[in-house]
Amino acid sequence: MTEHTEGAAGAESTEGAGSTGASKQQGGAAPSRRSVIGWGGAGLALGAAAAGGAVVLAQGRTDDTAPVADFGGAVPFHGVHQAGIATPVQDRLHFAAFDVKTKDRDELIQLLKDWTRAAERMTAGHEVGEGAYGGLPEAPPDDTGEALGLKPSRLTLTIGFGPSLFDDRFGLRDRRPEALVDLPKFPGDNLDKARSNGDICIQACADDPQVAVHAIRNLARIGFGKVAVRWSQLGFGKTSSTTPEAQTPRNLFGFKDGTRNIAGTDTARLDKHVWVSGKAAQGPAAWMDGGSYLVARRIRMNVEIWDRTPLQEQEDIFGRDKKEGAPVGKAREHDEPFLKAMKPEAHVRLAHPDSNNGATILRRGYSFTDGTDGLGRLETGLFFLAYQKDVRTGFIPVQTSLARADVLNEYIQHVGSAMFAIPPGVRDKDDWWGRALFA
Repeated sequence: MTEHTEGAAGAESTEGAGSTGASKQQGGAAPSRRSVIGWGGAGLALGAAAAGGAVVLAQGRTDDTAPVADFGGAVPFHGVHQAGIATPVQDRLHFAAFDVKTKDRDELIQLLKDWTRAAERMTAGHEVGEGAYGGLPEAPPDDTGEALGLKPSRLTLTIGFGPSLFDDRFGLRDRRPEALVDLPKFPGDNLDKARSNGDICIQACADDPQVAVHAIRNLARIGFGKVAVRWSQLGFGKTSSTTPEAQTPRNLFGFKDGTRNIAGTDTARLDKHVWVSGKAAQGPAAWMDGGSYLVARRIRMNVEIWDRTPLQEQEDIFGRDKKEGAPVGKAREHDEPFLKAMKPEAHVRLAHPDSNNGATILRRGYSFTDGTDGLGRLETGLFFLAYQKDVRTGFIPVQTSLARADVLNEYIQHVGSAMFAIPPGVRDKDDWWGRALFA
């Protein structure tokens, strides 16, 4: 559970739309229901009534996007970068990893195009295809319907491609970027293979949990027979912020973990640490220009043990006070930490860029509670999401440092792991997820 404010913990970024150019809603007459076949047998159409007042609140380039205040608003889908990375962090998450079942390259490409068109509509607050009702009674509706009447809720959909996609099935072996490495096994890892890895990931973030779940459900439905859900994770209560003026949310241990996260308005740090460009976007990685790399880690938190730990010990473990989130010897959470005032094994000290040759990531994390573990304990923890330009100089050195010495390891365990290349944004209505990769 990296503290990267400090390298792997976080502050929220405000990339509003994740790109240039606000998404323009499509008007005009819709194609016939059967004009495009493939979505659950019901067809792909682009004209449907809005599910509820989509209001575009952020437009233009990433560097002049204002924070979104209206939870009902829509985040533009099109742009240089994908939304959902530097975008102001929403309150809910549904993350899904998929295994690709088809072996047909053209079929996979068509799926990515269909997914893109569906994502455009859902992020704008519209139903998929011709909607959830009013169509042919003999055919399933295009949309599952559980988001009817709900606003866009700042829904963002972010896609990524895992290392396993770059094999011989689709002719992508030579397109695998050098930075898309297989993560090493860190000390203390107890990874569940069934909850790790995947060919493709989709991250759905929204302020309404039903909107996020609806998005993943419909994309999985569109992909039925071509992809299958490998694992998924629901998240609540964001644990990091990309909005500079916002207070850092608390994790399930009650602490503010990561107060110097990269802000979505800080274009210089985003360009330096998050977006792939220049030499990092050459050769096999040329298609990644404008993209990023994501590490997803499911971290189990042993709250029953933590809840019996004395307050002073808790604060020593993090290197922050529990009330304000201020580093040791300071008064406010955003005060510059004096690392030597902390214990050598304190979480903040070990995760800080100054302890890791400047390693810095953008963090988007969510709490989770998934019932019990069968032993009378809550199955609860942090679903950690870290974006960076290169994992080899970002997450890996920070997590190596934490795994070796962080005293917080007595209370947590990494039980799931995945790595994905996040392609650049969809530029316009003629573009689609992953187009440059398959060009």
